[in-house]
Amino acid sequence: MSDLRIAVIGVGHLGQIHARLLSQVAGAKLVAIADPSPEARALGAELGVASLPDYKPLIGQIDGAIIATPSRLHYGVAFDLLRHDIHALVEKPITLNVGDADDLVAEAGRRELVLQVGHVERFNPALLAASPRLQEPKFIDAVRSGPFTCRSTDIGVVLDLMIHDIDIALSLVDDEVASVQALGAAVLGPNEDWAQARLTFAGGCVANFFASRVSWQAQRTMHVVACDRMAWIDFGARRAKVMEMSQSVSDGQFDVNGLDREQKAKIKDRLFHDYLPLSDLPITESNPLLEEQRQFAAAIRGQQQVSASGRDGRRALDVAERILAEIAAHRWEGNAAGAIGPRFETRNAVLRGPHWRQPASRRLAG
Repeated sequence: MSDLRIAVIGVGHLGQIHARLLSQVAGAKLVAIADPSPEARALGAELGVASLPDYKPLIGQIDGAIIATPSRLHYGVAFDLLRHDIHALVEKPITLNVGDADDLVAEAGRRELVLQVGHVERFNPALLAASPRLQEPKFIDAVRSGPFTCRSTDIGVVLDLMIHDIDIALSLVDDEVASVQALGAAVLGPNEDWAQARLTFAGGCVANFFASRVSWQAQRTMHVVACDRMAWIDFGARRAKVMEMSQSVSDGQFDVNGLDREQKAKIKDRLFHDYLPLSDLPITESNPLLEEQRQFAAAIRGQQQVSASGRDGRRALDVAERILAEIAAHRWEGNAAGAIGPRFETRNAVLRGPHWRQPASRRLAG
């Protein structure tokens, strides 16, 4: 069986990583990169592949493509590839509005093509270690923050960072989102740079998200509480811990108010060993982006399903849009400036605009 011919479209920071990793994917071959920048030409020469300013000449010459362009271009490039029977791995967010995401999902379905979304944290080894122990979560608390990188400035922090944790929460909670509360504000540009959101699912699970790209501290963590255990996941350090209830605690035999001083002292010393045993989960080291690429190639060959499908990307985007709508509607001390916050009340723009209400009928002609 011949190697799959794969192109990388858009070779900024993430696209360059994609291009370099593809040589490690068995049965797939990087045949070209498409990006008009001088850096792309240098990368093409380094990797020994064609470097084109535009992806269109590759149509008919490739089996699949990884789309790592600026987010505003995801829809146009992906739809064009799909309508020419080319499988697509689209970096997150899948598109900038749900209507466009629906178009991509429908087109991929009609043509029986793989449409994968780059929710790469699905492949984080810490999450993979913890997720089998996280059935029926009751509470999720996630923080994703770091310094300003000057990347992905065409979108705000909700679509840039928070959407990772939205996607993970949706993968853990098999339920509909019943309500959304959120607030956020712009700091350095026209889009929100920090945001906080609270989701309540129909079954009662609550998920809190905080995301910031203007934080002095880098943090990518998640706490998950279930009925009989709690888990802590550090996506950055790729570590995970789980705390479970002992049988006596689970059965309700533990009565803290009936203990004498000596028994209480013993419990303090042995709490996380005998009563609420805490353990580090074994982690299988891997490169999440490489594993994502391997899954993409395997899915094209019909060997497995992708973890984050177009429908999954669309679902995460739908929740993100609801969060953005709440941010836009929030009022600081009654100020009609909304999400911009009192400090920025003289500016005319905060978020990029109500893109969540844009029509989905922007298909490419031809």
